[in-house]
Amino acid sequence: MADGVDGRLLGNLILFGRLLRALGLDVNPGRMIDLVRALAYVDIGRRMDFYHTVRTLLVHDREDLALFDHAFELFWRKPGSSNAVFELAAGRPERSRPEPIVTAPLLSLPDFVLSAPADEDGEEMQPLIEVTRTYSRREQLRRKDFGELSAAELQEVNWLIARMEWQLGLRQTRRLQVGHGRRLDFRRTLRRNLRYGGELLEWPTRRRKQKPRPLIILADISGSMERYTRLLLRFVYSLARGLDQPVETFVFSTRLTRISRQLRSRDVNRALQEVAAEVDDWAGGTRIGLALRRFNVDWGRRVLRRGALVLLISDGWDRGDPDLLRTEIARLRRSSSRLIWLNPLLRHEHYEPLTRGMQAALPHIDDFLPVHDLASLEELAGHLSGLTGRGRSTARRDRPLQGAAFSRDR
Repeated sequence: MADGVDGRLLGNLILFGRLLRALGLDVNPGRMIDLVRALAYVDIGRRMDFYHTVRTLLVHDREDLALFDHAFELFWRKPGSSNAVFELAAGRPERSRPEPIVTAPLLSLPDFVLSAPADEDGEEMQPLIEVTRTYSRREQLRRKDFGELSAAELQEVNWLIARMEWQLGLRQTRRLQVGHGRRLDFRRTLRRNLRYGGELLEWPTRRRKQKPRPLIILADISGSMERYTRLLLRFVYSLARGLDQPVETFVFSTRLTRISRQLRSRDVNRALQEVAAEVDDWAGGTRIGLALRRFNVDWGRRVLRRGALVLLISDGWDRGDPDLLRTEIARLRRSSSRLIWLNPLLRHEHYEPLTRGMQAALPHIDDFLPVHDLASLEELAGHLSGLTGRGRSTARRDRPLQGAAFSRDR
């Protein structure tokens, strides 16, 4: 017994903590110890008191509440009914022996299965969490096109995008700091060698200081991108919230609109509502060259500094002047450290950039990558984390990118 919690309940709590951790929640031994200590002051015979205590101490992200509730209902339930096995878990005597728990997969992760097997004498054992090597729904979602998702799949993909980790490569600044480098630190050299009577026995050096690169995102919200727009905006929100460096975000169709302030909201749904209220040209025509000229003239000098990276998300269907697009994207390329174009049409194996807009833009693009499913976002995350030095990519891919995708160093 630990702090008023008997051994059987303690074992079930440990199993439940392992289940939550396997589902992606940040559950560690320290939080489990706090929970066990807190249960000594709670009437565990009252279901809601027990539920709110466990949820308060084990859930630290608002977006994990729905997944926790489902796991709680599935784990702390009585076989054959909707009630939780509370008396059994709390160590109280049961009135009748329950039936074996029928295995049932979780909605979000069907690889995890709960069961309560019986031993050789027919006695019920503690619930176990088994990992079955069967068909994985998450793997299917990784390869499913964003434009073909159902409502339920869309919610799950949104949840997975919100939990992606993003990191940009660092850039070297002109400032120097203490470290192993090629430049001799004369001041520290003199100060350290005073202890040796002026003999130069230690040679401290300095190295270039590194800082994260600013990120600029230009997203196409025209009619041809309508099936991807909402989900890609959630991706942009996750990217902006997950990075430590400054992120400036713009959307364009027939005109350019800055939405950086709206995406700073802590709630993604509220942020998207504010974006919708700010943008007037949803699903309109596409004027990529005109939008880039507006960006270069009004915002280029403000945000394109300190080795900024530029992500341009568009399918390349442009109704504007191709010569204007060619001129403005070349200007944008000269002002940025690296220009990455993300195109959902690269999902097609035999895609060729035959539109006038793409033909005008391709010579000035450093990376031409797909952005149509979770797997392509994961590849993008690896590519961004591998950008070092002057924008060179050191990321290695396990498989070639689809279609006409390419990445070149300069």
